[in-house]
Amino acid sequence: MNRHILVLGGGLTGLSSAFHISRRFPDALVTLVEKSSRLGGWVSSDRVQVRDEHGHVAEILLEAGPRSLRPNGQSVLELINLLELKESVITVPNSSSAAKNRYLQIPETQGLVTLPNSLTSVLSPPMRTMLLPNILREPLRRGNRPKRIKDESLDSFMTRRFGPTFARVFGSALVHGIYAADSRQLSVRAAFPSLWEMEDRGWGSIVRGALRPSWTPAQKDYNVGDVPDLMKGVSVYSFSDGISTLTDALASRLQLLHNVSILRKTTVSSIGVTSDNDVEVKLTNGQVLNPTHIVSALPLPVLDDLLTASSTLPHLKANPTSSVVVVNLVFPQSRGHLHPSGFGYLIPRPLTGYSLENSGILGTVFDSCALSAQDSDATNFTKMTVMMGGPNPISSSHTNVDAILKQLSIHLTAPDDLLKALPDPVYVRTQNHINCIPTPTPGHLERMEEMKSTLAHGIWAGRMEVIGAGVRGVSISDCIESGKRVAERLIS
Repeated sequence: MNRHILVLGGGLTGLSSAFHISRRFPDALVTLVEKSSRLGGWVSSDRVQVRDEHGHVAEILLEAGPRSLRPNGQSVLELINLLELKESVITVPNSSSAAKNRYLQIPETQGLVTLPNSLTSVLSPPMRTMLLPNILREPLRRGNRPKRIKDESLDSFMTRRFGPTFARVFGSALVHGIYAADSRQLSVRAAFPSLWEMEDRGWGSIVRGALRPSWTPAQKDYNVGDVPDLMKGVSVYSFSDGISTLTDALASRLQLLHNVSILRKTTVSSIGVTSDNDVEVKLTNGQVLNPTHIVSALPLPVLDDLLTASSTLPHLKANPTSSVVVVNLVFPQSRGHLHPSGFGYLIPRPLTGYSLENSGILGTVFDSCALSAQDSDATNFTKMTVMMGGPNPISSSHTNVDAILKQLSIHLTAPDDLLKALPDPVYVRTQNHINCIPTPTPGHLERMEEMKSTLAHGIWAGRMEVIGAGVRGVSISDCIESGKRVAERLIS
């Protein structure tokens, strides 16, 4: 055990890193340091018991963080296989209403607009006027990317190709759902590289590029077993006990390994390289560690604050981060459905921009429709999750339950109907996640390459890797993939 690899951060990326490193280097000592008492980071799944006025009782699963996965993430499928989690997988088929029906709530209107899921739905109002003309005109427009430009915001990119209304309504809503950020700040190349590549492939047109075949060699180093068979015809999936199934299984497996040590409730005070060229990590409890390698899965601004003056890295504070308020609501069953059948809805950027006068809501997930299999005896209840904040400034008046219910009534009532008040929820849980999602701004890829070059040379000389959502991708699949690939890059 002459190699000691220190993993900083016990979230999904850190757990994945420790797991894959311990498999690749079974004779190395791997130490995982986490400041809190729990592992898993922003992933948080909990069961609660609810009861209505008629005495009906149910066990409801609530997610405070990510709640579903796409079936194309090979790194996640590999973990399901290696950690033997197949029996706990629950899937949402492509034929289900949750897969086919997704909605927008345009801030300046009442009710929901169905996003198209077929050619005929594109031809129906209001998509016939909001979406179709912009798509049909796009391939007829000349290529208009400015010369020598290497990146731009998603809003700028979509405005160039589809017009400002399309960019605001569809582009900003998409970004709200993934990054909880302002699409005018988000790098298109970092967040949606396939769009940039389509424009290149289509000689300036995204539509032409989408119609032209592309080929990327698939990586074949994933040990997925027969898990892909579970994903045939699947839109999204999760686990019977939520996404925490993944982080809990990783933590349990690591605790069984003789070469892995997990230090919970342990805080780092500084990270650097000594005058003797040794890597040195000081803990607030007075302990000093001298690992041969460091893998940092910490948020980049946090890492920046820990590095000593002689060991700094560039661009760790270049990007902003979004804070999100997650409100889980469980309603008693009432006459009629509380919402249309589907996955949920997103809300685009208001015409007037982000201000305290807006509701502050980014979107709402219809959990009971999407993943009802996670709940027990829940036929008498309806579960929803409301996401708030991000670029929206919010106050305590926005997160007041009555204010949220009022907004949901507006969103869920058809324009020609009288507003219908929602029943009082039987359970409400509000969690405020501060600085939980980084926003890669234009130029992010070049900045990360410069940071990578700095780590490869000079005082670090390949002895530290910086990974995580702030470096590449915020999805669960991205985080797990980062952990898998960092194990390959460590000096053997």
